[in-house]
Amino acid sequence: MRALTEAEARVIAVLLAARPDRERERLRLVNVPRSTYHAVRRRAYEEGWLQDRYVPHPVPLGFPVVSFVLVRPYADRFEDLVRALVADPGAVVVWTGAQVALAVLFHAKPAQPRKLVERIESAKLAAAPVVITVRAEGPHVPVYFDFEGLWTHLAGLDGTLAYPHGLGGGADGVDPESGPAPTLTSHQRWAISELLRRPFVAVDVGRGGHLVGPFGLPFSQRRILQRGWIVHRTILDPSKLPPYAGRAADQVVLLSGTPRSGARPELLFGSLTRDSRVFPFLFAVGPDRWLLGALGGSGPPPAETVASRRPVLPTLREYLEGIEIVQEDAANVSARIDHRYDRLLPSEPTSKPKNVG
Repeated sequence: MRALTEAEARVIAVLLAARPDRERERLRLVNVPRSTYHAVRRRAYEEGWLQDRYVPHPVPLGFPVVSFVLVRPYADRFEDLVRALVADPGAVVVWTGAQVALAVLFHAKPAQPRKLVERIESAKLAAAPVVITVRAEGPHVPVYFDFEGLWTHLAGLDGTLAYPHGLGGGADGVDPESGPAPTLTSHQRWAISELLRRPFVAVDVGRGGHLVGPFGLPFSQRRILQRGWIVHRTILDPSKLPPYAGRAADQVVLLSGTPRSGARPELLFGSLTRDSRVFPFLFAVGPDRWLLGALGGSGPPPAETVASRRPVLPTLREYLEGIEIVQEDAANVSARIDHRYDRLLPSEPTSKPKNVG
């Protein structure tokens, strides 16, 4: 596998930021010729290094409960466990590796994730899973599959543009103090459904993955994005990304722990990124357990960070206890459900509703 060039590293960084900048601003930030930018962007999607998704705020869709399930399957029941995870109607992400499976579930009621756990336990598909269930109205998922911080560090670039992107939290009309979000109109549901399906429709019609971003969307869909009900994201696939400057993000690390008394998640995040130079792509903060996902790399870290970098485990021990860590080769991690938020809405009519407005 060939190594990435400096131009490719820079373009990947600005794309992972997923900022709603005009192309002129992106070209300024990436500092490469226009033709190089377009060639690298197209290649990044064709090679599967990057993919675009439209990620919904769970609450307007009627799914205020989000669960993260981390489970170690029994070797002889591996595929049975996968089928159980994939069959859950709220599953939007399911990753499996040789040692562990990770699922993200959106649900309407807090009790619903328990049904999946009971099925796993009663059928003896795996060891007791770690389940972190949070309300999506609050800032309980401060980092949600955001790889920009990791990539800018790995590539030795200066700073990030938008990291971290979270899930849920505050949005227009979503306030935990004011009760449920307003019911969507039929036109809003249509606009959201079309956005969630947009990357997959593009594949079906042979349109390049680099062409499904938010530029040129109709007003109704731009309005959905402006309200924060949907966000456009660019997501990295570490199993396919070549190394850069002798460094590769080829290890997926998932860890969970019980927060110590008085521990604050924002302080742990700050210490990890500032002192240990670790940039989680996933951080879920439950009442009894926290979950972090990060990428480890082979090859030496950037030279300027070696002397000042604090070891990761002592940082974690300051905030968490009962720490469990699983590490997988990125090449062994498979996305059985790959950010399929379109599963959350029933089939919509193919024609646009008449009540446009």
